[in-house]
Amino acid sequence: MSIDRKAAITAYKERKTIAGIFVVRCAASGEAWVGQAPNLETIQNRIWFSLRQRSHTCRSLQAAWTTHGEAGLTFGECERLEDEESAYVRNALLKERLLHWRAELKAELI
Repeated sequence: MSIDRKAAITAYKERKTIAGIFVVRCAASGEAWVGQAPNLETIQNRIWFSLRQRSHTCRSLQAAWTTHGEAGLTFGECERLEDEESAYVRNALLKERLLHWRAELKAELI
């Protein structure tokens, strides 16, 4: 294995992830869905992939995608969480903030 590849693998493993709350909105129907993610930088790609495959577990979100397509949905960040040492504390905070944003946006949970 080359030194560059080893360095790239090490850098990938040591990268910081940003946990937080996100929202997916449908402009045509006015619907909104909120969710939590341990890594906000990768969650949109994961959701869009499952929607394209018609395998997303949230039926109403999948229906909106099917009806309005990718162009009809937007993805946004609601809140980024500070770095937490403890996964337990981070997960508890994510759950708390998710409920806050669900009520604030009158959105369905993903």
